[in-house]
Amino acid sequence: MFKIPPIAPERLPALLRAIPKAELHIHIEGSLEPELIFALAQRNGQMLPYPSVEALRSAYAFTNLQSFLDIYYAGASVLLHEQDFYDMARAYLARAAADNVVHAEIFFDPQTHTARGVPIETVINGLHRACEDARTLLGISASLILCFLRHLSEEEAFATLEQALPLQDKFIGVGLDSSELGHPPEKFARVFARCRELGLHLVAHAGEEGPPASIWSALDVLKVERIDHGVQAFKDATLMQRLAQSRTPLTVCPLSNQKLCVFPDLKDHNLRPLLEAGLCATVNSDDPAYFGGYINDNFTQVFAATGMTARHAYQLASNSFEASFASEPDKRRWQHQLKEVFERFVEYD
Repeated sequence: MFKIPPIAPERLPALLRAIPKAELHIHIEGSLEPELIFALAQRNGQMLPYPSVEALRSAYAFTNLQSFLDIYYAGASVLLHEQDFYDMARAYLARAAADNVVHAEIFFDPQTHTARGVPIETVINGLHRACEDARTLLGISASLILCFLRHLSEEEAFATLEQALPLQDKFIGVGLDSSELGHPPEKFARVFARCRELGLHLVAHAGEEGPPASIWSALDVLKVERIDHGVQAFKDATLMQRLAQSRTPLTVCPLSNQKLCVFPDLKDHNLRPLLEAGLCATVNSDDPAYFGGYINDNFTQVFAATGMTARHAYQLASNSFEASFASEPDKRRWQHQLKEVFERFVEYD
């Protein structure tokens, strides 16, 4: 076990920015910055219901998940062509690489686009091409996870899966996102069983606004490998014990939780207790264009608010590699890089 060296507290923000990390909970449509929304709208000859970038950004005042989703879907309406999806993903990957993300597993919502008449091939090909280019041009590996919208029916999820199957070599798994309340995981039991038969990785949003029962259902009915969010697990001691023993990862998104009033004050966030209970928790940005921060912003702000230390930083970064669907050689290489960064910071102190 790597012994965490002492790091001076004033050096902690720089350490958080420097450590290699994987991002496992990023909705690519949620990385669409207002500037790019306006640029794409202009390129595609579209009118937006906001007069300026500033007016759009000022509308990002959310009271809950649904109030966010309403504007999120409106923003995505500017995505029409393969190049639009490429440009969006490329912008995110450049920002992630600058934050020392070495690997990203990117959620995308095809139903948001196919409902507007955009072919699923347009969506997947644009995103996949950006991931391929990022590997060679930015030195960051990236994979795609297709998410079903849970406010729609399971039949619609099956239809989306069938449309995507000719492109199965371009995504590694499926997820479940959108409105959690009123749409429990078991609603999608059959389509997740089918995806498991196809050899796809399985993840699902659960326990963000929904109760611990939502997490139990995602584990036992959908048989997911990771829980996205999962912060409500803290209300169920038996569930906490199970998650710790199984090392089932939680992809936690602190600034998202604050922005959507799950934890209105970041100092009350339960990331530290989750970690100290032995859970495989990770830090992620969710929808960074809307929630005020990319992955390094999430790290630095939640650490400042909760008093976490270098020991927690090492564990969170290490957890992100463990929780990823990357190859074992890649995971070992990134763990080695993580140790090297810590050792370099000790030399400077």
